[in-house]
Parts: sequence; C-alpha cells; structure tokens
Amino acid sequence: MANIALPGGQSPYDIVEIRFKNSRKSFYRNAKGVSLFAGDVVVVEASPGYDVGVVSVTGELARIQVKKKAPGFKPLEAKKILRVAAQEDVDKWIKARSLEKEVMYKSRTLAVNLNLQMKISDVEYQGDLSKATFYYTAEGRVDFRQLIKDMADEFKIRVEMRQIGSRQEASRLGGIGSCGRELCCSTWLTDFRSVSTSAARYQQLSLNPQKLAGQCGKLKCCLNYELDMYLDAIKAFPKSDTKIHTEKGSAFHIKTDVFKRQMWYAYEGEAAIGSGLIALDPDRVREIVALNKEGKKPKELLDFVAEVVVKEPDYTNVVGQDSLNRFEHAFKSKKKKKKNGPRKEQGENTSAVNQPKAQSTPQNNSGGHENKPSGNRNKRHKRRGGNSQKPNGNEGANS
Repeated sequence: MANIALPGGQSPYDIVEIRFKNSRKSFYRNAKGVSLFAGDVVVVEASPGYDVGVVSVTGELARIQVKKKAPGFKPLEAKKILRVAAQEDVDKWIKARSLEKEVMYKSRTLAVNLNLQMKISDVEYQGDLSKATFYYTAEGRVDFRQLIKDMADEFKIRVEMRQIGSRQEASRLGGIGSCGRELCCSTWLTDFRSVSTSAARYQQLSLNPQKLAGQCGKLKCCLNYELDMYLDAIKAFPKSDTKIHTEKGSAFHIKTDVFKRQMWYAYEGEAAIGSGLIALDPDRVREIVALNKEGKKPKELLDFVAEVVVKEPDYTNVVGQDSLNRFEHAFKSKKKKKKNGPRKEQGENTSAVNQPKAQSTPQNNSGGHENKPSGNRNKRHKRRGGNSQKPNGNEGANS
C-alpha cells in the first residue's frame, strides 16, 4: 500500500505511528506535512520538552492502525511531530540510552535502602535528557514519595514512576519461551487477556504450574489461542458428569480425547477388577444414556466398543525411508565387509609368499654338499631347547 498513489484531490493521512524503546508506540500528528518514511528518526512533542522516536507506520496503514488500536483517538488533540532529528538530537538520544542501565541499578539500591516492596524493571530516558520514566512491579500499594526525592537529587532529572503488570514486564524485557521462540508478548501480542485454569482443563492439560506458567510467573498466553476450538469441539460430546449403568456395574467418566473422539470410562467397585479403562465413541455413550433413561441396562460396556481400523498409507515405501533401523543394517553390512576383507587378502599373500620359497629351494646333485634347513625351522628348535643336527650330504641329496 505504500506504493499506491492516492486519488486525486485527497490529502495524505497526517497521523503517524512512532516507536520508542521496547516497542512502545504512540500516534502523532504531522502538522507541518513533512515527508516521512518508515525508519526515519524524528523529534516529537513531550511534556515537558521533546522526545526522539522512530517512524514505524505512515499513510493509509497508519489509518488502519488507529482504527484497530485507538478507536477513540482524536487527531486534533494529538501531539505534533516537530522536525526530522538532526545529528545533535541523535547524539543526545544515544547518550540517554547509554545512561539507562546504570541509573536502573542505582535506583534499585535506593529502593532497597528504603525497604520498599517493589521491583524496578526498566528505565526510559526522554530524548532531551530532562525526564526519566521508571517502570516497576509490586504486589501491593507502595509509598515511593521519598524514593522520588532521592532519585531526583541523585540523577538531577524529573522522575516519573509507572506501575506495570507481570505480563507487561515480560514484554519489555523479552526472552525465549519454552517453545524455543521469542516471547509473543514482546513481538506481536498487544492485548493481554486474562488466562484461567479452566483453559487448561478444557484442553485436557495437567495442572502443573511449572509447565503452564510463563516467564512472567502467570499462565501462558498461548493457552487462549486454541481454547475456542476446544470449546466448540466439546459441545459435540455428551456431558461428562453423567454416570452410565450396565448389568455389570456403574461406570463414570475419566477423560475425553477430543482429537480421537473418544470418552474413557471405568467401572466402580468390584466391577472395576480386571476391566481397566474403556474407550467409547460419543454416539455410543448417548445410546447407553438413552437406554438408562428408559430403565434398561446393557450387559457391559465392551459390547459398545468399536473396532479400531488401521488405515494403510496411500504410498508405497520403495526405498525404505520409513524404516527406523535402516542405518543399522547399512552399518552392519559395512562392518562385515571390513572384517572379511583383510582375512582374504592375508590368505592370498601367504600363499603367494610360500610358493616362491618352495620353488627357490636349491637342489644339490653332488653328495659333498648339504642342504641346511630354513631359518624358521632352526628358530623352532631353539625355542624347544634341543640341539638340531645338520643332515649329511647323502640325506640332503636323496631328499
């Protein structure tokens, strides 16, 4: 929409959305008609003095944002954009950001010295270094009048205290959730609706505070994302507080599987011995409830259990990519080849070496010369400790 030209005779929308520290946004009026684009650093009105921010949305997109986030917004009462920030304004703005961390630590020390039950989580300096806003969380009411005096004397600025909730604190600080992604409250979530434990019950989740709580210590906002779908799906199930009666005994509801459309029941008393949990279709449960209203009791619940049909996949596993142990077979085959390979080579080498030795043994036809045994044979006799006698010439000739 940024590249779409406006109709003839229509003036551009003069309300601009400005972003400040930690995704804090506000709407300002471009009274002077300065040409602005997303990402421009501008100087805006503040009370007192001025502040520096970055343009996030302009034009018709800003009109949509105003209708969405501030339906009762009055353009004539909005603060104005003074000018595009000069280099001097940007330098002062960067200096203000560099002072915030040190000031926050010192303010925490002052609060501890006064024994105040509060936690200062963030500090935001104004662009002209004349004012600082301290964001804090507290469980009850805190009298910080003396703290404001001490901070004003220490930092030589105007101090404003603003209390925020645990969710707002997490959105300002940011972090990584248990899902592995950046927190929703610090990226895109703007409205913080209350989350109750009933949302976890409807979704069949265990009420474990360590798993259901986020980094803010409250229940996770994502519990509300799929709650409406679960509420619509549960309407198709019969009431879970109704007991069903059979000739074998009475059974009560244990749990409901919304995705598989199954309701799990268990018998009471002696009938529960050896029966365990029984999964029934919601339609079959309605049949049993209707029979009970007529005064009839079926024989047992197992007669109403539907057979589970396993559907085969529509594709054919040609190359074996679905086998979990396909890599083990390949590893074993390679291991066998490595073991068998050196044995064959060793056998071939020994036969090749021994064959020329047998052929190269000199045959002496004369009786005066003798054939000495090989060195290996002499070594064997030395190991045994016996003295080997050299054969005479006749034996060597006859051999």
